[in-house]
Amino acid sequence: MNDIIPCAGVLGILAIIFGFLAFLRYMNYKETIALAEKGLTKPELKKTSKGLLRWGIVITALGIALSIGLYTIGFVADENNYPLRLGPWMLGGFVPLFLGLGLILLHYLTEKE
Repeated sequence: MNDIIPCAGVLGILAIIFGFLAFLRYMNYKETIALAEKGLTKPELKKTSKGLLRWGIVITALGIALSIGLYTIGFVADENNYPLRLGPWMLGGFVPLFLGLGLILLHYLTEKE
């Protein structure tokens, strides 16, 4: 019985998030239909490569914060099993860290002169 409450909470949070995303998509659809009925189109958005850099910086900062926070778990774990106190729990910080670094690198490699 005690396991039902956390599961229902997680499912409720996911339902709220996906419901909100579905609502945003529906509103975007209604806007497109309303413009089409008046004979108008949506203005084209300019694509800039700054998006990769921005997301890369945000995800890298998140990865660094998670890595610093998760590193403290190594002091609780047995230090003989994990060199430099880096265990499997550090993947939670290293994955976003290196994903963000990859986005930053991709920004600079695909940058037009």
